[in-house]
Amino acid sequence: MQTVVFPQAVRARMVGMRLSLGHLIGEIGERLDRRYGWHRLPLPLALLTFIGLRDRLRERNLYDTGVPEPAAGRTWEPRYLAARTVDGTYNDLKQPMMGSTGSRFGRNIPLADAIPETPPRLLTPSPRLVSRELLTRDKFLPATTLNVLAAAWIQFEVHDWLSHGRSDFEHPWEVPLGDDDDWPERPMRIPATQFDPTYSADEGQPRTFLTADSHWWDASQVYGGVPAFASKVRAGEDGKLRIGDDGLPPRDLEEGLDLSDVPGNFWIGLGVLHTLFMLEHNAICDRLRREYPGWTDDQLYDKARLINAALMAKIHTVEWTPALIAHPATAFGVRGNWLGIIGQLRGGRRASFNAGEILTGIPGSKTDHHGVPYSLTEEFVGVYRMHPLLPDDFDFRAADDDRLIQRLTFPEVGAIQTRARLEELSVANAIYSLGIANPGAITLHNYPRFLQHFDRPDGTLLDLAATDILRTRERGVPRYNAFRRHFRLRPARSFDDLTDNREWAEQIKRVYDDDIESVDLMVGLFGEPLPRGFAFSDTAFRVFILMASRRLKSDRYFTIDYTPKVYTQAGLDWINDNGLASVMLRHYPSLAPALRGVSNPFTPWRRVA
Repeated sequence: MQTVVFPQAVRARMVGMRLSLGHLIGEIGERLDRRYGWHRLPLPLALLTFIGLRDRLRERNLYDTGVPEPAAGRTWEPRYLAARTVDGTYNDLKQPMMGSTGSRFGRNIPLADAIPETPPRLLTPSPRLVSRELLTRDKFLPATTLNVLAAAWIQFEVHDWLSHGRSDFEHPWEVPLGDDDDWPERPMRIPATQFDPTYSADEGQPRTFLTADSHWWDASQVYGGVPAFASKVRAGEDGKLRIGDDGLPPRDLEEGLDLSDVPGNFWIGLGVLHTLFMLEHNAICDRLRREYPGWTDDQLYDKARLINAALMAKIHTVEWTPALIAHPATAFGVRGNWLGIIGQLRGGRRASFNAGEILTGIPGSKTDHHGVPYSLTEEFVGVYRMHPLLPDDFDFRAADDDRLIQRLTFPEVGAIQTRARLEELSVANAIYSLGIANPGAITLHNYPRFLQHFDRPDGTLLDLAATDILRTRERGVPRYNAFRRHFRLRPARSFDDLTDNREWAEQIKRVYDDDIESVDLMVGLFGEPLPRGFAFSDTAFRVFILMASRRLKSDRYFTIDYTPKVYTQAGLDWINDNGLASVMLRHYPSLAPALRGVSNPFTPWRRVA
């Protein structure tokens, strides 16, 4: 068949038509949303609104803070064409440092408005006062449509996506305390975020911050983000990761970890997910070994990591997210990021051809950074503060008969206790117990009490709720009303407009001295009314619309390199055929009775008794 080649002028007009159509859809979507609210629209119009909002957000809410120059001595290896690197370099082959460890967080607001707060504004009102008066869990408020695995999962994923690294303990912020506050030191000291050594005021932009992990969706929480750990976790044969005879990761992987940093936040929910996906990696290696018996250890490891990371991305996109935002329109829309419209009409199986991200999903489509080098953003970090999901107390039960084994508090299943608890309980019983229990609702007055008096395993004491408030201010993320304006949402005109709970409105008004513009982002997100089926706010959802698709669309391993040549056909089949339930049942088949009839493994499971 003869190829039709359009003249350059015709091609330019066609591109212009596509851009004009995209702009028109964006304009229509934004107007429909402003006038009616997307959640009040019928499904077809709601989906059109999502597409329009996403396109408009891509146009107006991505800002570049700079991509670092390649490190001295860094050399190219042909392996990087089809394998993820430890530090996230060479994902984008034209800008190899894009999204890598040590690169900057980007912004979703103009840089001129991303100004970190400093005292006295930084400390007004006191983050500790906000924590005590508005966030303290008076009684546990459950999210009855979810299970605790949903809480564990998002922390598991966040530990892959983002970290600002170890806090600066040498130059802490000093937080004022009330006269009736029993905090053991005065003032409260909260370590500052580490300063970006590459930043210069001569750049003419506000202060920037660096990531201690890669920005890519590359499963670095399992495989490691530094060469020493990445090497230590490998078995050295058949591409596999090290698993002990007891079915748990080896004890020596815990040696030398900095418990003042991310490892200090470990708990049993993370323990079961890390174990599960290390086992899954090894199962993928077994499948690839049967298909390619001549492959080396490195070849098997590289492919298994690609497949495992993509499977995690799929689970998050088509299972976790629809469980958290269970409105019919949003559930269809976010699953479309992976499956497209055609894949959803085919019962969740992706089409074998590529017809663009709307019809067949982002995997296999063209890579697109939308004019701004890829990174995660400080605003993305700001809306993913979901600690109320965590319970304070746990009942651990047996997966075979539901009998009570242990009743424990969160500190008893925390970082340095996790292995002992898994040895006592078994991974299967721990997963079952998390699967049948509800997490907390993401709302005011539901922050875990143990995190407001958090004895970290490194020996420091922290009020994490106060820290969350201070971090958002410190990093230049706007307060609630300003944040909504940046995303073209109507700001709250009064405290009663902010929340439909009159008692909360009065409390917020008192804490913020009757200044609606001073209300912190997290307080507004936790206080605002939620759309039907939502576990988090519509304001936060705007960032999610933009960044959830961007994490896929900018990554060549989810776009142009999501092919049999890079993944192998066996790898693509593995991703297509599996979800969280099948992964769990592969390694812990005793969970089958509890999962029977459960359509989404992040929703409550059946009690086996």
